[in-house]
Amino acid sequence: MKLLLASAGLLAILAMPGPSEGAAPVVLGEVETSMVLTCMEEAKRLVDKAYKERRESIKQRLRSGSASPMELLSYFKQPVAATRTAVRAADYLHVALDLLEGKLRPLSSGPFNITDVLTSAQLNLLYKSSGCAYQDVGVRCPKKDKYRTITGQCNNRRRPTLGASNRAFVRWLPAEYEDRLSRPYGWTPGVKRSGFPVPLARAVSNAIVRFPTEQLTPDQQRSLLFMQWGQLIDHDLDLTPEPAARVAYVSGLNCETSCLQQPPCFPLKIPPNDPRIKNQRDCIPFFRSCPACTGKNVVRNQINALTSFLDASMVYGSENPLAMKLRNLTNQLGLMKVNTRFTDKGRALLPFDNLDHDPCILTNRSARIPCFLAGDTRSSEMPELTSMHTLFVREHNRLAKELKRLNPRWDGERLYQEARKIVGAMVQIITYRDYLPLVLGPEAMRKYLPRYRSYNDSVDPRIANVFTNAFRYGHTLIQPFMFRLDSQYKPMGPNPRVPLSQVFFASWRVVLEGGIDPILRGLMATPAKLNRQNQIVVDEIRERLFVQVMRIGLDLPALNMQRSRDHGLPGYNAWRRFCGLPQPKTVGELGTVMKNLDLARKLMGQYGTPNNIDIWIGGVAEPLNRNGRVGPLLACLIGKQFRNLRDGDRFWWENQGVFSSKQKQALAKISLPRIICDNTGITTVSKNNIFMSNTFPRDFVSCRTLPALDLSSWRSTD
Repeated sequence: MKLLLASAGLLAILAMPGPSEGAAPVVLGEVETSMVLTCMEEAKRLVDKAYKERRESIKQRLRSGSASPMELLSYFKQPVAATRTAVRAADYLHVALDLLEGKLRPLSSGPFNITDVLTSAQLNLLYKSSGCAYQDVGVRCPKKDKYRTITGQCNNRRRPTLGASNRAFVRWLPAEYEDRLSRPYGWTPGVKRSGFPVPLARAVSNAIVRFPTEQLTPDQQRSLLFMQWGQLIDHDLDLTPEPAARVAYVSGLNCETSCLQQPPCFPLKIPPNDPRIKNQRDCIPFFRSCPACTGKNVVRNQINALTSFLDASMVYGSENPLAMKLRNLTNQLGLMKVNTRFTDKGRALLPFDNLDHDPCILTNRSARIPCFLAGDTRSSEMPELTSMHTLFVREHNRLAKELKRLNPRWDGERLYQEARKIVGAMVQIITYRDYLPLVLGPEAMRKYLPRYRSYNDSVDPRIANVFTNAFRYGHTLIQPFMFRLDSQYKPMGPNPRVPLSQVFFASWRVVLEGGIDPILRGLMATPAKLNRQNQIVVDEIRERLFVQVMRIGLDLPALNMQRSRDHGLPGYNAWRRFCGLPQPKTVGELGTVMKNLDLARKLMGQYGTPNNIDIWIGGVAEPLNRNGRVGPLLACLIGKQFRNLRDGDRFWWENQGVFSSKQKQALAKISLPRIICDNTGITTVSKNNIFMSNTFPRDFVSCRTLPALDLSSWRSTD
């Protein structure tokens, strides 16, 4: 047979239905190695072409001024630098496997798994020729290291890439794909999951998440800053970039404008009688997450562009070129770069990114304020998040200056590393002491996060694939407005409550509308939204997400569910079993678990079986733990992840030798309110716990009453 097939012919083959559930596998004859190599060459050509076309297209549109908001937004979220190299290798591998399957499928009389018909030598050949085999080559660790690497490499000396950036997530349970390899459930019409049809993610969102926003219940026990801290640390831990190609690899189909489904496009179909989108042939655009190189096991996994560790990488970056770009290297003071065009009443703002065109400019064309540059690319997504990024860059520079005063002989590198180390410890302390107990509740906290003992190099600190979905529980806490308050904690005119749909990528609101102080006051003195089973997520992010910069408002809950399928995450009961929790089988049993028979009926009406419930909706629908803000399943997954992050981190702040005992005593007294006092014009702040109290003036104190960080134990004797 001919080894090269025309693109159109390949497309027709690849578009054929996949295997039906329960069908017997078919044994094919031996595959010629020449075919394997030809498919890899073709895959490289197709992937490189798609990458190049994307780059050229956006450049041309930028030059002519015709780039759409959506194109700019996606351009902004593409993989870059080392992430792009790692993703390209994985794309080569997966497209080659798709091509091979397309060639072999007509020769089989039934379903087969492409990896079952290739020899181990052929799989090894694919792995090497894609470039995947060389990603971990040449990682050498110094004998002594006082500071973390930027990339997270060498934290674990036995396995130097464990927890490093640009590596695959760890899987706590095997992936579940339609074809056991890569195709998500819901991809092929008619293919069932556990014997039941797969519901449209948008239909589940409409049936279970939707509620009138005016019925929203404020959380009397949690401030909006509780929600905001969750987003900040999530952006410290994981980022799954979107594909560098915005067209289908084989056909060249444009995923942004077409509703056809071809890799990497996996658009959300619109159910009948949708409350917002009347055209059923329309869709909500969705791109499959970038794949990762996964060793000899070629089942699709996704890449984490960030270090897994809680190391303040959202401030400092997870790749060396970005880390250097964020630093002020014009002097020997160890400082981070700040904005040279604007200040916030004399205080520093984040530097601007150097993209000529970006989503932030689109939100107010006359203001022409670009997106900010930070350790994580999402820092400009919303002003509340920008405010937290800004706060910690200011804190780094404050610490570096103070350390220079104490140690005049320290050079810029030492000052930078010591200040970075302290900021990392602050993020760890605030997260584990103040934030996580309020997420998990006291019982789950005792169960999953017992007292710290010491570093254990056999603990795997990598972010679990399921955690990237489970930690999106925070979407249930989001209020539909950004709140801004004056120094008396009163609404700050003329626009104190901006609808969330009008603040996405609105960096101009930080620069031109009063800086970060009013936003931080709003976060401290406004309650978060309470997650209730009939009030899960507000419509500002269910119907109007990114509406300013997209052709159609996105639905965040539906995207979460589609993402869990894209990532091959097992369903609700598999995770309940993993956590040692009862697995409901009937409506009645699910009603008992949910303590809500009506909700159980709705879920069963969508999914047919609790086994198939997408992990995100199953998790956030559970009744909350006592004094926590998640139910038993999410408490297990979040608690287990944060224990691994702590116990598997050689540079954890309490680990022996990381800080001196006097330094640890000083660090134990730090607080987020004090960091706000030290780096803003705010003089009255929430008292501990800042994530809990939210009523002014009852729960607020003067900055003068809060202990400052005593840096005297950092005075060097050398």
